[in-house]
Amino acid sequence: TISIAAAVFGGISAAALSNQKRATAARLKAALSGGGGGGESGAAAELQALLERALAPAPGGGEAVAEALEWCRCLLSGGEPWEGFVQAVRAYDPATLCGLVWTANFVAYRCRTCGISPCMSLCAECFHQGEHAGHDYNMFRSQAGGACDCGDGNVMREAGFCKRHRMKSSSNVPCVPKDLLMMSELVLPQFIFSLIQYLREGYNEPALDLPSEKDLHRILQMLEPHVSFLEDLTKMGGAMRSVLTQVLTNQQFYKDLSSGVGENACAKKSHEKYLIALKGSGLAFPEDKLACGMQEQASGTSTLAIQGLCRKTSWGGEILLFKKNYSCEDQDGSQGVGKRKRVKLSSSTKDQSIMDVLKHKCFLEELLFWTIKYEFPQKMVTFLLNMLPDQDYKIAFTKTFVQHYAFIMKTLKKSHESDTMSNRIVHISVQLFSNEELARQVTEECQLLDIMVTVLLYMMESCLIKSELQDEENSLHVVVNCGEALLKNNTYWPLVSDFINILSHQSVAKKFLEDHSLLVTWMNFVSFFQGMNLNKRELNEHVEFESQTYYAAFAAELEACAQPMWGLLSHCKVRETQEYTRNVVRYCLEALQDWFDAINFVDEPAPNQVTFHLPLHRYYAMFLSKAVKCQELDLDSILPDQEMLMKLMIHPLQIQASLSEIHSNMWVRNGLQIKGQAMTYVQSHFCNSMIDPDIYLLQVCASRLDPDYFISSVFERFKVVDLLTMASQHQNTVLDSEHERSMLEGALTFLVILLSLRLHLGMTDDEILRAEMVAQLCMNDRTHSSLLDLISLESYHIPENPNPKSGIVPGSLSFESMLSAVADFKAPVFEPGGSMQQGMYTPKADIWDKEFDPVMVILRTVYRRDVQSAMDRYTAFLKQSGKFPGNPWPPYKKRTPLHPSYKGLMKLLHCKTLHIVLFTLLYKILMDHQNLSEHVLCMVLYLIELGLEDSQEQESDEEDSVGEHERCHDSWFPSSNLVSNMRHFINYVRVRVPETAPEVKREPPASTSSDGLASSQNSGTAQVFSLVAERRKKFQEIINRNSSEASQVVHPKTSMKWSAPGATPQLTTAILEIKESILSLLIKLHHKLSGKQNSYYPPWFDDMEVLIQPEIPKYSHGDGMTAVERILLKAAVQSRLNKRIIEEICRKVTPPVPPKKISPAEKKTLDKEERRQKARERQQKLLAEFASRQKSFMETAMDVELPDADIAMEIATSEQHVSEAVYDCVICGQSGPSTEDRPTGLVVLLQASSVLGQCRNSTEPKKLPTSEEEQIYPSDTCAAVHDVRLTTLQRYFKDSSCLQAVSIGWEGGVYVQTCGHTLHIDCHKSYMESLRNDQVLQGFSVDKGEFTCPLCRQFANSVLPCYPGNNVERSLLQCHSNKSMQDLIKEVEELQEQLGTFPSETNLSKEMESVMKDIKSTTQKKYTDYSKTPGSPDNDFLFMYSVARTNLELELVHRGGNLCLGGANTAGKRSCLNQLFHVLAMHMRLYSIDSAYNPWRKLTQLIGINPLQELPEVPVLYRDVSSLLLIQILTMPQPLCKEHFTCIVKVLFTLLYTQALVAFSVKCSAEDRVAWKNSGALKKNTSNGEKSWEVLLSHVISELSKGKMFEEGETEELAMVSSSVWTPDSVEGYLQQFCLPFLRITCLLQHHLFGGELPSCQEDEEFTVLANCLGLLSSFQSPHQFTSASCLDWPVPAFNMISQWCLELASFADRHAEQVKVLLVQEPKWDLPCLLQLPENYNTIFQYYHRKTCTVCTKVPKDPAVCLVCGTFVCLKGLCCKQQSYCECVLHSQNCGAGTGIFLLINASVIIIIRGHRFCLWGSVYLDAHGEEDRDLRRGKPLYICKERYKVLEQQWVSHTFDHINKRWGPHYNGL
Repeated sequence: TISIAAAVFGGISAAALSNQKRATAARLKAALSGGGGGGESGAAAELQALLERALAPAPGGGEAVAEALEWCRCLLSGGEPWEGFVQAVRAYDPATLCGLVWTANFVAYRCRTCGISPCMSLCAECFHQGEHAGHDYNMFRSQAGGACDCGDGNVMREAGFCKRHRMKSSSNVPCVPKDLLMMSELVLPQFIFSLIQYLREGYNEPALDLPSEKDLHRILQMLEPHVSFLEDLTKMGGAMRSVLTQVLTNQQFYKDLSSGVGENACAKKSHEKYLIALKGSGLAFPEDKLACGMQEQASGTSTLAIQGLCRKTSWGGEILLFKKNYSCEDQDGSQGVGKRKRVKLSSSTKDQSIMDVLKHKCFLEELLFWTIKYEFPQKMVTFLLNMLPDQDYKIAFTKTFVQHYAFIMKTLKKSHESDTMSNRIVHISVQLFSNEELARQVTEECQLLDIMVTVLLYMMESCLIKSELQDEENSLHVVVNCGEALLKNNTYWPLVSDFINILSHQSVAKKFLEDHSLLVTWMNFVSFFQGMNLNKRELNEHVEFESQTYYAAFAAELEACAQPMWGLLSHCKVRETQEYTRNVVRYCLEALQDWFDAINFVDEPAPNQVTFHLPLHRYYAMFLSKAVKCQELDLDSILPDQEMLMKLMIHPLQIQASLSEIHSNMWVRNGLQIKGQAMTYVQSHFCNSMIDPDIYLLQVCASRLDPDYFISSVFERFKVVDLLTMASQHQNTVLDSEHERSMLEGALTFLVILLSLRLHLGMTDDEILRAEMVAQLCMNDRTHSSLLDLISLESYHIPENPNPKSGIVPGSLSFESMLSAVADFKAPVFEPGGSMQQGMYTPKADIWDKEFDPVMVILRTVYRRDVQSAMDRYTAFLKQSGKFPGNPWPPYKKRTPLHPSYKGLMKLLHCKTLHIVLFTLLYKILMDHQNLSEHVLCMVLYLIELGLEDSQEQESDEEDSVGEHERCHDSWFPSSNLVSNMRHFINYVRVRVPETAPEVKREPPASTSSDGLASSQNSGTAQVFSLVAERRKKFQEIINRNSSEASQVVHPKTSMKWSAPGATPQLTTAILEIKESILSLLIKLHHKLSGKQNSYYPPWFDDMEVLIQPEIPKYSHGDGMTAVERILLKAAVQSRLNKRIIEEICRKVTPPVPPKKISPAEKKTLDKEERRQKARERQQKLLAEFASRQKSFMETAMDVELPDADIAMEIATSEQHVSEAVYDCVICGQSGPSTEDRPTGLVVLLQASSVLGQCRNSTEPKKLPTSEEEQIYPSDTCAAVHDVRLTTLQRYFKDSSCLQAVSIGWEGGVYVQTCGHTLHIDCHKSYMESLRNDQVLQGFSVDKGEFTCPLCRQFANSVLPCYPGNNVERSLLQCHSNKSMQDLIKEVEELQEQLGTFPSETNLSKEMESVMKDIKSTTQKKYTDYSKTPGSPDNDFLFMYSVARTNLELELVHRGGNLCLGGANTAGKRSCLNQLFHVLAMHMRLYSIDSAYNPWRKLTQLIGINPLQELPEVPVLYRDVSSLLLIQILTMPQPLCKEHFTCIVKVLFTLLYTQALVAFSVKCSAEDRVAWKNSGALKKNTSNGEKSWEVLLSHVISELSKGKMFEEGETEELAMVSSSVWTPDSVEGYLQQFCLPFLRITCLLQHHLFGGELPSCQEDEEFTVLANCLGLLSSFQSPHQFTSASCLDWPVPAFNMISQWCLELASFADRHAEQVKVLLVQEPKWDLPCLLQLPENYNTIFQYYHRKTCTVCTKVPKDPAVCLVCGTFVCLKGLCCKQQSYCECVLHSQNCGAGTGIFLLINASVIIIIRGHRFCLWGSVYLDAHGEEDRDLRRGKPLYICKERYKVLEQQWVSHTFDHINKRWGPHYNGL
């Protein structure tokens, strides 16, 4: 047996070899399965030896590997052919699961209607075969890879399974026969072991902990065939998978093969390598162990041991321990001063199994180990995942994965390619952890939660630094360093995302919430983020380097702290879960207490620092909120004591004050990033996890703390305490005066938000959703997707996406129904030339009327301008609906009722401190101190109104008057109820003011009122009221109440901040006389606001009802006066005393306000103010006037945008008496005629165009191909037809004459357009010079001559000189002279004979030459060279008249293909054809046509033909008449006489008519021909036979019959046409249609050369009207007897002429009979050019093209694109199809559109336009159901064609206006 095996490796030929292998395999199989005798053990041993030899790891790989695989295939199949074996195994596949595994960038689907887990995904095939119509699904590009869940009932509902996986087919799959897979069971263990040996061999433990990438890569490439072979095995189905599972998980196999015991040296070596590789796989780092050991000896305690006993996996005591000993290692080893220290925590004993080195018990475990070691090679990952449909494997693999979790984390941290590796990890873990059943099992059996939390903790431990918050020196708190790669690159996300994923399962989350030690550990983890990324305010220099670490910080808090928190919260929704909340709250408070101790916090936050990251506070807040809202817990039972509450409120309050500081520009020296942080904090994806919990926590604190303390804390934090004084001047020791106002606004706004926000205080989820939606819609109209994005209610996470955003489950029912309740959908509208709009939602009128809530808007705006935008929209609504004409104030909105637990919050409104502040501010506003803004007043009134809303008691009047004296323990206000305090008069106030203040000079009041003063101890002079002192006093009281020995703890800091620095003037005390109450101040304010005395008139004087049934609307519009009136009414309603006092105040005639005498200095400032006001008004007026002027200019100038705006262009002015045209130069502003030396020019844009060439002669439009069958062939396009015709002519006729028989320019023709503005050419040159020197980046290239029109900014690239004089008039003067036709013909001939002398060298002629050069260089050479002799002058000649033709034809297209509309179209008004003609004519006259060859003679004289030329000239009947027309006109001296023009037209019409007759004669059948010939012959001799088509037709037929013309057998095609019967009417119709295109072109030409209107008409009379307009009709006949022949005017007898022309054809037919008919001028019927038709649904395009291979490079392009003009499929940016540095799209745009390309990018659904060297993104023509684009298919919703948009695109293409309408162009450097 050995000998055979040896022979196998000998030198036998390949074919014989494989036969031998087969034989051996068959023999072994027979022996092993044959039940007889002892042959089995022998065979087994033989097989063993054979496998060892065949599979021994070969050093080189390559040949040997292929050989080994060949053996495996033979042995597995037992010598049968491999394909047969595969089929046999597949038959036993119980295919219930799809399990298709895909890698990154694969397009998959997710259906939320069918999914149970949010991670559910389907492959395209299963999705399209399932029934998902009408479901909420989307397509997505996989980022990390995934697997298809079809058939898996744990992840999706069965209804969504596709047809293949719906049948539970396992029951009827037959049992697998034993011997089919017997060999597999014997061979595979050996095969897998050999794979593992390769992996062991290839791995070298790298020196620096960095595996050399090259080595790993090499090994992986070598193993490619092995892994592919395994993959193929998995694809054989269930039967083979179960064999594999058994092999991979059987511990005995592993023991036998891989233990490294035995005589095989090779195996031994590999085992040693394996042991080395295992070393670092535990969590305990060797260096950690050392450090711990040393520290223990040093500190002499064994804290570690004690702690190890306390808790299984605990980090609880660690922070304390850390105070005694932590090792600081400097980052670079040198003890740099002031460097941030890196900190390592010393580890307490954790769960040993996590800490220890891994132990492997089966192949699967070691295979996963190497997969990790090699950083998850894609192939291995795919193999491991392909096995998952096998249930046993799934469980085994999940456990193995968990066992290796810590090792994965260590490898990931070291990896260079952490991104790729992260994706691969998640690719695996999503498949495992999304399944609740599996997750629960692993949690119970493998301690999954312990492992995850510990691993996360370990991961973060490597990047901790000392926290600098609060007490920089002694702080014991550590935080993560956001600058580390671990955080910057989001390396942690795979682990966090797994954690979030498993917490989404209720059973797992419950385990977590019940496990106290886990909660402690987790809170420790969260505290690493508490206070990270600390900002310190720069006070002197601007910061040098702006760090961008804040991105990392916000992402980390959101993902690592907030997301898991939302996950946990989602399971705490019912009463039964109270216990969980208590646990979390308890450990959260403990962690917070530890944190306060660690940072040494007492009562004052450190000044000038702020951190936005307080995850512990937020955990606490959100669980409190949940407890009250859903679990009916008593709030007080889970709140800490007062002292803790005071500490808790400090940091969130600090953030609110800092926000205000940042917006007041107090942090500018910290750079832009600090603004970025302030914005991110409130931004939609973060606000639920950041600002909302903070504000809620402050609301909770406010509801439980002393209100006076809270209010004074707020004003102190906002640094505006010093401002709150009655004195007119003050000193603020902590704030510059320019910031005071905005900080005061900030403080008041914060109070308003705090008191009126109800997000967590009793609103239901639906109310919250509605409020959020209204706020977003009020700021701006929004698209559906941006609304979904902006409103995030619960955190919702799909691990598919690495950076989860919180958001509602998109498309959740409540969202849609709420949206339709509050908003109207505005369908996308199109202004031609305007921007593409999307479908938007806009608030219903009702919302503005009743629900607009400015408070919510302020809370949710990222930019301050959004608040303004909301107010502007509100104002506009009120004006429009006539509710309020003026400038309204933010409306006051009644609040939803508070939840009873938070009633205490309202105490804030009823505390004296707030009342004093409100009183002071009202007084200051009334007296005009420190120009306080309207915003301040608005907020003050808002607070008063909130207080009145909420006042508890309708107090009785009697009690009030009695208790006056007892209650007055404070000299300001008698009680704490706002309603009664409002009427309390304050007479005198003692204030501290600078000595310089005006109050000091005044005497105290005279002694007459001394008795008043004596009693005033209680109601008169107030003490100096100090907010700060108040707060300190309260704080002390609370502390003393809390702890008896607190005296040692708190020393109220008498910090320097509050004593004024010496330099400022001394403060002295002054007494002010006030004598006001809040009510009187309000009434005076009303007078001040209205500007009238006694403007307030209590409404109840007229109507007592107002008080009894106060119909106070919930919501009221109006300005400040309205607000004051509303407040006074509410005050009167709530108390009779108030009502009485209001009446009294109103009865006193109020003295003028303000009461002080005005000092001269103040008068000066007042005057100044007044003057300023007037100046401001003047400026406004000027600006308004300027704006209206500008608007009217824009309306006239910009009518590219508005095709109907009629503007008469100066050039073609129809006033006939002006002798010379006058032009305005838009640069120098002078106007005058264009002269030879100083010519004026038109601003023009020259562009090559192939639009005309795209016309097709088919009736139905072409569709974009979306299947292999539909293809587009260009043979029927206009360009192709003309091209073929020219080539054919050139084969048979003389070249120079061919080049005059047709026009070119159908492809690559030059189109000239202008905006109509003119400029001096010398001015233009200096303008270009200045553009060249301009350093600003322009969107165009000045070197290529591009510029924008200085007036209207339209894009242009040349200047077309205007010919001096105005030929329009001259031609009109010589109207009808009565020269005969013959004379005119002669004149024309003579004029043509005059050779154009080269004009004198004037500036004008130079410019004309240069513009001609521009025109030539606009298009590519291949579109101008058609002659057989390169560089022949015929080429230029042909090119020049073709330019004229192109422009005429295009104008015709723009007019809709006919002239029925007449002159109404602006295309004429902006046309520059007149100028263009002069330029062309001047150049064409330089070429003489030999008089012998001049076509004019052939048309007007009878000449014999000369048959002796080797190549004849093109017969006249083959020539294109329109081309002849242009040649004739352009070779005449300009300006042309109208009569000569008419003469030329008449002559050419005779030729055209004859061509029509010839074409017709060929069209009809032989019998018809005979009939026509005879019927015409009869009428031949009637009087005007020359003007009857029948006669002429008969003559034509008889003349042509002489040659071989009709002898060719009737072609099939013609036979079909002839079957229809021709009536005389249909012949007449045919002839007219044949002649119309020529008439249209001619009419346009006449219109441009000679002015005059184009007549408009019905379509059926177009021929008659045009013929008449051209002067072809001698007398206008009535339409019914009109025939086209009556327009003929023959220069020589018709029959002779026709005979002469037909003779040419006949002689040609003799030589080339087959070509005669082909070359006849056919009846042209081109459709208007249009783009390809697109399918209704975008998916049709996407599915066909996104996997389609490119025809050029046969690869699937990364960015496929398709041309919308011709349907060509191209690679965008693909280097594969690059030719001479041009990428394929650019190349195609040149070949298909002469430089203009329109491409649809398949993967992005957008259209990109290439124009020359620039490109722009045009937008998308596919919109979703909400009228939105989906660029890059990010949302993956179904998209439908938007016909209007496509029309707009096509319109811009046809009218060549891409350059003008699209604004964002950039250079493409040929790279597209």
